[in-house]
Amino acid sequence: MSDTAPTTDHRALRFLTAGSVDDGKSTLIGRLLYDSRAILADQLENLEQRAAGEAIDLSLLTDGLEAEREQGITIDVAYRYFATRRRKFIIADAPGHEQYTRNMVTAAAGSDAAVVLVDITKLDWRRPPVALLPQTRRHALLAHLLRVPSIVFAVNKLDAVGDDAGAAYAAVEQALRAFAQEAGIAVAAVVPVSALRGDNVTRRLDAAWYDGPSLLELLEHLPTTQERTDGALLQPVQYVTRDEAEDGDAGIKGSGHQARVFWGRIAHGTVQIGQAVQVFPSGQGAVVAGLRRAGREVDSAQAGESAGIVLDRQLDISRGDWIASPASLGVHPRFSATLCWLDTEPAVPGRKYWVRHGHRWVQARIAQIRHRLDIHTLVPAEAESLQVNDIGEVVIELQQPLPLEAYADNRVAGAMILVDAASNRTSGALLVRAPADPA
Repeated sequence: MSDTAPTTDHRALRFLTAGSVDDGKSTLIGRLLYDSRAILADQLENLEQRAAGEAIDLSLLTDGLEAEREQGITIDVAYRYFATRRRKFIIADAPGHEQYTRNMVTAAAGSDAAVVLVDITKLDWRRPPVALLPQTRRHALLAHLLRVPSIVFAVNKLDAVGDDAGAAYAAVEQALRAFAQEAGIAVAAVVPVSALRGDNVTRRLDAAWYDGPSLLELLEHLPTTQERTDGALLQPVQYVTRDEAEDGDAGIKGSGHQARVFWGRIAHGTVQIGQAVQVFPSGQGAVVAGLRRAGREVDSAQAGESAGIVLDRQLDISRGDWIASPASLGVHPRFSATLCWLDTEPAVPGRKYWVRHGHRWVQARIAQIRHRLDIHTLVPAEAESLQVNDIGEVVIELQQPLPLEAYADNRVAGAMILVDAASNRTSGALLVRAPADPA
């Protein structure tokens, strides 16, 4: 990406920082907030008092929980906001410890970009090929599986290697790009930084061996997630209201009854008055008689917008149903999926769970564990169960068929969470691979 390219996407960029423990994630975010002057005066005064004349500990700006400050690690996902003249940003500081990988999955699900930090002091960069840390590989894989559009590797703590910074960065960059190519990850950039000293974070690095943009410059030019506005309509029904029918609502003109409005955020496609639609999972058809958006009537709405759809027929539709273009979805009782396991209790075939798909809850069971992904070799390995933080491919059987799409095609209709029926713990994240799977 050219650092001189104009910014074409002015929407706020949601990005997460991830990596291994003590890679400097909280310090990096603190540096971004500090250099962009997004710190309140009383916060800055408190940090200066704590420092007592020493360098300010910028990680304290994000480690907000008492347990985090005591242990010096990030536990929960911390969200922070800042802006430059070019753009607004929403940052999610994800935990680095393997125990809290589930928090990182939560942060990645709605992010436009992921900044994976790599602590160069933990790597033996003098002996190529450089072996990356397991958490670096795991977090990059999770961001890729969760379809985070832009993945950036930030090689941190270059100040600690002194005059060898150029050679160290080159060796680590080569290892990162080799891993990404093997895993099928499209890398937006690999940038060198020193979060502690501020090198190449908000201002470009003055070094003969690097002539690319600073991290902030790169973030200012990354695209946000663009919902697909072409093709078939897909809208999950989040809630149902009743409005007094308007004269413009085709098919119910002058009826005087209260029109039912089906609200939700359009996942992909567009909708307009007069358009034929189909309701899933029932399969019933209807025509769009009216549309509501932001408290007013409109003629059309598109992906990314929240809209209320009025139909020309009275159908049995409730929260959890889907409104889509006719014959655009398939309803399936069994499917294959990538499973990111987050529970301390292992995933085993035959055990029953609750699945949440969109806004609908359905009972399900793991019918088969096909394999577990070895994050070190990226080779599928045989497995009879999945342990906490494992990633594997499974087959799921549903008590009721659901309208599904592959997660690679749509993050809304292809994503689910798996909840333990006994403990109500969120046990896993499901990403649909193939909507229909043969028995």
